[in-house]
Amino acid sequence: MTETRTEILVVGGGLGGVAAALAAADSGRRVVLTEETDWIGGQLTSQAVPPDENPWIEQFGATASYRRLREGIRDHYRRAYPLRAEAAASRTLNPGAGRVSKLCHEPRVALAVLEEMLAPHRAAGRVTVLERHRPVEARTDGYRVDSVVLEDARGRRHTVAADYVLDATENGDLLPMAGIDHVTGAEARSEHGEPHAPETADPANLQGITYCFAVSHHEGEDHTIERPRMYDFWRSYRPDFWPGPLLGFAAPDPRTLEPSRRTFVPNPDVDPLAVAADQSADAGDKELWGFRRILARGMHRPGAFDSDITLVNWPLNDYWLKPALEIEGVVDAATVREAHEEARQLSLSVLYWLQTEAPRPDGGTGFPGLRPRPDVTGAEDGLAKAAYVRESRRIRAVTTVTEHDVSLDLVGPHGIVRRHDSVGIGSYRIDLHPSTGGDTYVDIASVPFEIPLGALLPARETNLLPAAKNIGTTHITNGCFRLHPVEWNIGEAAGRLAAFALEQGTTPHAVRDKADLLEAFTALLDRTGVERHWPDVRGY
Repeated sequence: MTETRTEILVVGGGLGGVAAALAAADSGRRVVLTEETDWIGGQLTSQAVPPDENPWIEQFGATASYRRLREGIRDHYRRAYPLRAEAAASRTLNPGAGRVSKLCHEPRVALAVLEEMLAPHRAAGRVTVLERHRPVEARTDGYRVDSVVLEDARGRRHTVAADYVLDATENGDLLPMAGIDHVTGAEARSEHGEPHAPETADPANLQGITYCFAVSHHEGEDHTIERPRMYDFWRSYRPDFWPGPLLGFAAPDPRTLEPSRRTFVPNPDVDPLAVAADQSADAGDKELWGFRRILARGMHRPGAFDSDITLVNWPLNDYWLKPALEIEGVVDAATVREAHEEARQLSLSVLYWLQTEAPRPDGGTGFPGLRPRPDVTGAEDGLAKAAYVRESRRIRAVTTVTEHDVSLDLVGPHGIVRRHDSVGIGSYRIDLHPSTGGDTYVDIASVPFEIPLGALLPARETNLLPAAKNIGTTHITNGCFRLHPVEWNIGEAAGRLAAFALEQGTTPHAVRDKADLLEAFTALLDRTGVERHWPDVRGY
């Protein structure tokens, strides 16, 4: 077993992890960043999820470094792709013209830009990236984490010791390893008084995961995949709260729960520059092809592409039959493996159903011209490299964000909860997908929120900090804190915090508790482009 010593270890190379590594390295600290797959970027790359963002994202509502990521993606397309002159000139270029976001794009482009952002720090030796490494053990002394044991794809083990350890894993994997008090699933209503919490706590009640996949469409060709092993099961499966079979275009409207029929028309003849993306005005999820489209052929010179590329992350392929998170005494590792395999089978079954049985607008059935795109997702079968994880373990924190802090109904449309220790901002509806406890959608209006430093601090003092979706939220409020720019902001704040604590010879808890340290730290965030307070905007 080899050993390495660093100042800050960031375990997990998703958006929060990359942002944390960049922030710590920008502060002059030595960083080791690990990633379980061979792609950094998490939900934006290996999970193949175009960004869900607040409706003001082009004006405000993100950190300066997140804006550099967004503009880097646009510049990549302007530099490398045969864009129409009008598209290239658009300040708000949306390469895929998807309706879910003002910046829908291919995973590989985001990966290229993230690698570019890290490149100078890697060249200077400040950042070391260990891909295909997963944590298997945390070595602790009380509540202090001395080192983390990592295992690579060949089973070799490597120990990294660090002054600070940041957990940016998709599932909060270090929390149980290090004995950090944490929560999984749904809290009881009595714990925080949240109106949408269940009467009884259920630690295994987690939002479903999704194996996203990308497709293009080529009329007259046949790209039908082999019939998936579980196709008969998924073809006949009908959830209690669904208006028909799961494999169908009828599904509940997440906001009203009323039956709603989706449409699916590959390569519609619509100018992509005319497509608007504003979920505060229109969720945009009823027309499936354009909802998460990541390449629009009409953005480019004629003949450059013979099809759009769209990303399938729809109601049809959300998986919630088993928890995909190991929970001691509740969910074992075998169940988690089964959940991931069944989720993969569901997505493959959705693809096969689309190719063979889905109703066509012309009255026929099946779209055999749908071509899975492993070249886009980076995985052999065309599915994403990793499952899209919406909900992870969460620390028991100094400050827990509850429904009372973010629900529009509870605080009013202009009722932003101001935080004296704000380390960033975010905004999204409280959006919970169907869960392993049998719950249907919970999708309710929320207000813009400020991220309290106390939500990044475990209840007991330690040198381990959360840097992703594992901060002090609840099952309910995770629904609006789990999105791309918020995860990035959390990671950036955690990276800055660890570096600041090292510089000052203090602890993260003392930074919050001592007025002079908090003032100095928040001033640092201000100087480095972290927006910490909202202007007067209305929730939705």
